[in-house]
Amino acid sequence: MSAALPDRVGVIGGGRMGAGIAHAFLMAGAPVVVVERDTDSASVARDRVLATIEGSVRRGATPPEPDNLITTVAWSALRGCGLVVEAVPELPDLKREALRRAEELLEPLAVLASNTSSLSIDGLAAGLRRPGAFLGMHFFNPVPASALVEVVAGSATAPSALDLAAGWVAALGKTAVVVRDSPGFASSRLGVLLGLEAVRMVEEGVASPEDIDAAMTLGYKHPVGPLRLTDIVGLDVRLDIAEYLAGELGPRFEPPALLRRMVADGLLGRKSGRGFYDWSDETGGGEPGGGSDVSRAPERPR
Repeated sequence: MSAALPDRVGVIGGGRMGAGIAHAFLMAGAPVVVVERDTDSASVARDRVLATIEGSVRRGATPPEPDNLITTVAWSALRGCGLVVEAVPELPDLKREALRRAEELLEPLAVLASNTSSLSIDGLAAGLRRPGAFLGMHFFNPVPASALVEVVAGSATAPSALDLAAGWVAALGKTAVVVRDSPGFASSRLGVLLGLEAVRMVEEGVASPEDIDAAMTLGYKHPVGPLRLTDIVGLDVRLDIAEYLAGELGPRFEPPALLRRMVADGLLGRKSGRGFYDWSDETGGGEPGGGSDVSRAPERPR
């Protein structure tokens, strides 16, 4: 195992992002414990991590030690972790409670991080006893393939914690960009703005989702178009982030009516089977979902 990695890494939450974070550290050689809310969720999280590892091994990666992954409902399993990454849904109260519980179990030199994509690190640090050891580590979806981790410094984050986090990111074979705590940081602030404008273009009938995405992938060399990316992230997640950023930064982040309608209708993207694209058969990578149809979806009260 690389000396730059912690002896043990904890991940709170085994959803798509949490499983991806666990996968990345496991493949780099670090033992990982994933804490979930109940036994069924812990079992699903384990299957999710093992499935992504199997995919990496098929592509030629060296498999991790089989005993290096623990999925559990016991928070006490976080004891001894040099790094714990919180990866629960983007709900401030839920995140603060998870961080508070984790901090009680960690040694003084351990680092606590949140995978939040937009919430204030200083806001999440409220109530922590050691805010100097807390920072943001914003991984990108899909974590195994992404080359970037946004390391977010709160006003109280110690430089030593930032240095450790950047070193761990490098040990994963990824690049760290360090940003100051501000709404949306750098990546979400720019990415969400582009995604919202793409939704407005569908809403106004400017072009189809697939043509808008092609304009960005072929014209600007983006690896994935803003509407397909919105489907991958989840329309509900993008809506929550946009509403937060609109409150913090102003009306330029106001969510389009189409985005609200699609979320109300359960068109959440890949996780629901349909958004701007049809994801019912993921082996196809997401077929066009018919932008003109979704733009006329009837509005329902939220």
